[in-house]
Amino acid sequence: MSILNNSVRLTGFLGSAPEIKVTENQKKFAKINLATNNYRRNDNGERIVDTTWHHIVLWEKQADLAEKYMYKGSKVALEGRLSNRYYTDADGIKRYTSVIIVNEVDILTKKEQN
Repeated sequence: MSILNNSVRLTGFLGSAPEIKVTENQKKFAKINLATNNYRRNDNGERIVDTTWHHIVLWEKQADLAEKYMYKGSKVALEGRLSNRYYTDADGIKRYTSVIIVNEVDILTKKEQN
């Protein structure tokens, strides 16, 4: 079962267009925010939607795909690994964040050709 270490699978919708960047070493990456929804009923029987936002990073060829085919509202399925990072914000406060580094992506909503 060691192959299941640090594995994340998500299907959700992009909250905005991919943010494309290039590192100092000329490696392209895309940052996206992915929303996943969980549904439940409250005590009155009303349907409640709980949305969770995930920070996602795609590298090189996957970043090219994100740039070309993904847009706000795109539905994607992805598999990757969880990476936890610390950083210091503009106010000097140490922050902690979790990012999913993508290994595989399937774009379920294609960008319409103009």
